[in-house]
Amino acid sequence: MHAEQNGRSADRLSVVYTVHVIEGGEQGFLKAYDQIRNSVASVPGHIIDRLGEPVDDSRQWVITSEWETPDHFFAWQQSEDHRALLAPLRAWVDQTQSLRYRVIQETVGVKA
Repeated sequence: MHAEQNGRSADRLSVVYTVHVIEGGEQGFLKAYDQIRNSVASVPGHIIDRLGEPVDDSRQWVITSEWETPDHFFAWQQSEDHRALLAPLRAWVDQTQSLRYRVIQETVGVKA
């Protein structure tokens, strides 16, 4: 069954990837992320990537992405290209966590 919610396909997959950047590693991390984001933009099924910088001194960065379907994401994640692309990023982080989910409800703010 294919459902639409506020114009968004319920089949889409959202991914949240949190990384703890090592002390002093921000510039290396940003350079590695730039290489990843430019490459992933051409992967079939990729919709958008966002990078969130911490507003405190936690060094906990957040990368979010959205994919047309879970199959698109998992095909990319299991590829050799994915592993090779992420290798330089791993030099700048000491902890990671990945969450994957389907958006089932979305509330959009009212514009004044």
